Amino acid sequence: MADQSAALRELLQRSQISASIGRDSWTHVSRAFRGETLDAWADALASLVSQGLGPAAVTGFVEKSPLCANAVGPDAALNLAPALLEVWRAAGSGAADALLDAAPVAARHLNDAYAFKGWLDLTSELAATAPEIVELMLDRSETLLVRVDMTALRGWALNGVRSTAGDLQKRIAYFSLSDASALRAFQQAGSDIVFADVERRLKAYLMALWQVRPLITTANIVSGRPAPRRISFDGRFIRIPEVYSGVHGHEAVELFRAALTHVAAHMVYTREKLPSGSLKPVQIAIASLIEDARIETLAMRDYPGLRRLWLPFHVAEPHGAHLAEVLMARLSRALIDPEYKDADPWVNKGKLMFFEHRSQWDSPAISRFIGSLLGNDIGQMRVQFNAKTYAVEPTYRDDNLGLWDFGEPPPQESDQAETILDAVRISQTENQQDPHHRQRSLDDLAQASRAARMRAVDQDTGIPIAKQPEWDHVSGRELADWTTILEFECRKAPAAILNNVLDEYADVERRISKLIRSARVGRASRLRRQPEGERLDLEACIRAAIELRNGIMPDPRVYETSEMRFRDLSVLVLLDISESTKDLIKGTARSVLTVERAATTLLAHALDGLGDPFALHAFCSNGRDEVRYYRIKDFGQPYGNEARSRLAGLRGGLSTRIGAALRQAAMEIAHQETHRKLILVVTDGEPSDVDVADRTYLVEDARKAVQGLAHEGINVYCVGLGAGSENYLPRIFGRRNFMQIDNVEALPEKLPMLYFRLTT
Repeated sequence: MADQSAALRELLQRSQISASIGRDSWTHVSRAFRGETLDAWADALASLVSQGLGPAAVTGFVEKSPLCANAVGPDAALNLAPALLEVWRAAGSGAADALLDAAPVAARHLNDAYAFKGWLDLTSELAATAPEIVELMLDRSETLLVRVDMTALRGWALNGVRSTAGDLQKRIAYFSLSDASALRAFQQAGSDIVFADVERRLKAYLMALWQVRPLITTANIVSGRPAPRRISFDGRFIRIPEVYSGVHGHEAVELFRAALTHVAAHMVYTREKLPSGSLKPVQIAIASLIEDARIETLAMRDYPGLRRLWLPFHVAEPHGAHLAEVLMARLSRALIDPEYKDADPWVNKGKLMFFEHRSQWDSPAISRFIGSLLGNDIGQMRVQFNAKTYAVEPTYRDDNLGLWDFGEPPPQESDQAETILDAVRISQTENQQDPHHRQRSLDDLAQASRAARMRAVDQDTGIPIAKQPEWDHVSGRELADWTTILEFECRKAPAAILNNVLDEYADVERRISKLIRSARVGRASRLRRQPEGERLDLEACIRAAIELRNGIMPDPRVYETSEMRFRDLSVLVLLDISESTKDLIKGTARSVLTVERAATTLLAHALDGLGDPFALHAFCSNGRDEVRYYRIKDFGQPYGNEARSRLAGLRGGLSTRIGAALRQAAMEIAHQETHRKLILVVTDGEPSDVDVADRTYLVEDARKAVQGLAHEGINVYCVGLGAGSENYLPRIFGRRNFMQIDNVEALPEKLPMLYFRLTT
């Protein structure tokens, strides 16, 4: 070590660095690194000097590395040197200085050798792929690491690089946390439970409680504003935070459950809005508190177990600062917790008034009456109340804006968001023949769709109709509202073009017509009380046993069987019309899209003859903010000249974001009330888009979309055109749910036959 130290001092003196390193720094180094690790540290320092790092960086390494070693151990701290060298080479001296400043902060927050090395590896990776944001991210290390662990940080950062490829301004906005999508992704990364994780089970929970099926959307995160902290509702939609920051695991699940159950109780028991009139803000806040207590009391009367759900969130103590917010939290607990005792006269007065008026609990007007009186008392007591900073407590309760009629419409979201919300509005009507069966009104859906198209647009301008999530395989999370679906008008061409297709494939058309006449597929109907069958009819057997005991000759029809009695399926054909469909088929003068159009023509001819409900849609994409969706023919529309001219006019272009298109197609076919639902995808290329460099990303997202559709009872089958699709189609659709056609010209014959095979 002596020889090595002497050589090191000589090297430092030649590079005029040793003079800038104080005696204290050497002392800290010798204490943090001992034995072999001190030798390794000296080698690392010599390497930095010999590679040409400036005096400031070398001095910074000497000063900062002991701090890292004290937090995560000397072995982990030694990884700082190679990371520093890589960042300096790729991103420059400014990024290297930022790394030295951030390293002790990261070591202190992570407090783990493995995590610290992962942080250094991530920094080096970002320096190599996106050097322009390294310094920006390192400057925010404390903000980031206070909120998320290393796994979440890595997923958030790599997602940012991937989603902003080719757009420097967006990339800088993302990593400076000034972009709304970055804020949303960061909020998700900071919690291990997001609403998407529990949405399905909580919707089922609400249906089981009160037979309500509300339209739920996540609250928008707006750049420059704090993230939404409370659930909200406006009579049509429930808007819930994507995450409740700082709440994890089972506690997060129960908070989502408590919040949605509370709002659902409003939907059941708050049957009319309260007029705000001349009430002051503090009176409105207290009246809202009383209304929250009223509907929860009624809900607990019907379902006593709900007290166990809501009560743990009431943690107010019978003491504290004499502020309105504190007193209101104490009153909230007093109204739900029979064991809670509070000596404050105002709290006790509110509790006494609430229970004295129990005979009027069926009307929300009592909440306004009590709130007005208690609000006057707050004013006379000179207790401070700040309406701008007030947040409803406890956390699961809503912001109360949906309770009040303020005499004017509440602040609306952006035009784009409103268009999306209107376009997906669903109404329910009673089935006259079966009052227990509810069905979605397709007329209302069509009306909502027309409302979304009211703005005059040309064929090159789309209107937003939905936001769809996307799966990030790196972070293992679903990014809510990550893609925007824009509906574009189809260009039209003479429908007679398709007649030429039928003439060209006359033999295929004749075979299809024959299959149409003989097809008998659909849902198996259960036939009871049969003289023979595959299994016993339990009810008939019981009846026969009773008749035998009574000495009566039993009915011998004690079997049941199943029979395919009618067709009961819907199909949505989803065509990939990306840029690659313009390519000519080898050895011919026909493009891939031309053959796709011919195959779809023959399939539509078969579907129209069978009478199966079907839709023809197409898609392409230009980044996550522009997933283009084309409606050639919708469910319920005739397959006439209008639809045929749209099919004839299809043009190829842009990219292939299959996952987003599949989720939108699922929304379209989900409203069909047939037993079977099938989405038939025809594509000629691997999922790709202009804002995604990682080829695996969109493949994994499409795979996740297919899995989600399977859970909803929607089958997906894919026809892959051309060679090479065997590399990704099995991963996305499963080995039994795709067919590869190397000879693209065979598609017009194979596609209709495939449909018959899938549906028989």
